[in-house]
Amino acid sequence: MRYYAVIDTNVLVSALLNASSIPGQIIEEALSGDIIPLYDDQIIAEYNDVLRRQKFKFDRKSVQFLVNTIIERGIPIDAGAVEDVLPDASDVIFYAVTMEKRKEEEAYLITGNLRHYPSRSFIVTPREMLEIIRNNT
Repeated sequence: MRYYAVIDTNVLVSALLNASSIPGQIIEEALSGDIIPLYDDQIIAEYNDVLRRQKFKFDRKSVQFLVNTIIERGIPIDAGAVEDVLPDASDVIFYAVTMEKRKEEEAYLITGNLRHYPSRSFIVTPREMLEIIRNNT
């Protein structure tokens, strides 16, 4: 089964810090598994900005490979406006892309910061997403 999902940047950061972590497993699913990443230009720009910050010291080739593979395996979405107000304006695009895809079919937003988003069943932690995948295979 395939799962459409927007992956919040904090999940990518955690995955790059520890590839064997639960966020690392989410990225593995997104790169070669059951998760089909959803994105738009703003999300890709944020990925590139955050993952290239000097404080993380991530290998530039690894970052480029990750972002390129998300683009290659994923689906670009042109998101419309959303009515919900979020605590952090930079998170709106992640929510908007998820909501746009949900107009057609089931889609998730995977984040380590649930408090940044409205409480909805489709906004899940990396652990919850892995449970969804495992319970449906």
